[in-house]
Amino acid sequence: MNRVLVYEPDATLCASLRERLEKRHLWVVTAADPANARELMQKQLFHLCLWPLQSASELRTIHELKQIRACTAIIVTSSISEPTLVVQAMRAGASHYWVKSTGLIAFEELLDDTLARILPDVITAEEVDFPLPDFVGRHPKILEIFGLIMSIRNTDSTVLITGESGTGKEVVARAIHTLSPRRKQPWVAINCSAIPGTLLESELFGHVKGAFTGATQNRSGRFQLAGSGTLFLDEISDLSFDLQAKILRAIQNRVYEPVGSPYSLTLDARIIAATNQDLDAAVNEKRFRQDLFYRLNVIPIYIPPLRARKSDIPLLVRNFLERFCKVNGKNFHGVSEEAMQMLMQYHWPGNVRELENLMERVVVLKKGEGIIEPKDLPVQNFSNVQLDRFVANVALPDAGIDFNEAVNEFENELILQALQKTEGNKNRAATLLNLNRTTLVEKLKRKGLRIAS
Repeated sequence: MNRVLVYEPDATLCASLRERLEKRHLWVVTAADPANARELMQKQLFHLCLWPLQSASELRTIHELKQIRACTAIIVTSSISEPTLVVQAMRAGASHYWVKSTGLIAFEELLDDTLARILPDVITAEEVDFPLPDFVGRHPKILEIFGLIMSIRNTDSTVLITGESGTGKEVVARAIHTLSPRRKQPWVAINCSAIPGTLLESELFGHVKGAFTGATQNRSGRFQLAGSGTLFLDEISDLSFDLQAKILRAIQNRVYEPVGSPYSLTLDARIIAATNQDLDAAVNEKRFRQDLFYRLNVIPIYIPPLRARKSDIPLLVRNFLERFCKVNGKNFHGVSEEAMQMLMQYHWPGNVRELENLMERVVVLKKGEGIIEPKDLPVQNFSNVQLDRFVANVALPDAGIDFNEAVNEFENELILQALQKTEGNKNRAATLLNLNRTTLVEKLKRKGLRIAS
């Protein structure tokens, strides 16, 4: 999410600017005095900064801000429209100069032009252009899944999706179906853990009249209902050994028999299975058939937990906020910095599903409109969340930290500081970091870090 620092002493104007920025889904931080604003610039990365200017004597401040954060675009805001001062501000490092008397519409035009030229947190076009808007994520692991889905969409290979509960295994499965040539055919899903074992065989394969007590008529199973579409077997690890053998035969030979029938039916559906269990361990412990595991695990997809890809939280929050506002007729256009920090630092044991349910709850219960604030979040979930920003020498808390996220954030800060010190010179920045230039360039590309020209 793009981050904007607004330093504006006029509280009314500051509120108006914040409202317009947040409607563009920007993460806004405000400051009422220059010392606080400068401190924020030194401690945090902002993609855009709004800074007031009243006289030529303050131009040095603009130059110093660019020295602090060379990659941050600066829009100077002023009540003075002298052309000489405008030129001097641009030479000092400002991207644009907004004369307040021209009104907020003129400001928004300058804002659009500035945002079009700065490229924070941007990944390649191939990675962004994923045709399913509900499949949200830019974390490298999620981008790998995107790429894998696109590469197998025209195949019929069996897919095994693993990951903790709530990570979005069915979302991935539906994406595979939606992008495949089978998308106009049925999508049939069954949770293998939700149906008693004595009934599951009939649910999967169907049965004929008289097959067992209560079978008063023929009934089609999920294998038959899926037709030439996709059959999604969720929580496949909970199948009994007997049923595992029958499913293996169905997938292997593409035929199966309804319960009580002497005749075989052809299986034409694509099979996608999912589990939150470690099937390798289940095979070693003789709880799951090795041959079925190999048959299912043709295309393995592992979905990481949300705590391992926290950089996706702002994107997910925005997606859920827009969706639930539309469904419930609400008008919340963003999340405050403090609330977002709480969401970012929470452990999320329930993963994306927990975040989705939380955002629905907040939207439904919050009155009025505006932005989501810390007081809107359930106390029982976030009472132990600390809002202190991570720094390199922080003591390791008892609950631990996400090592990969912490290292990634620290690495980003080091790279940006090196680029700031060298005014964007990659050769000199690489020297400061004791890296090869090609290594630095690759890191910039992979992380989506861009610097303003």
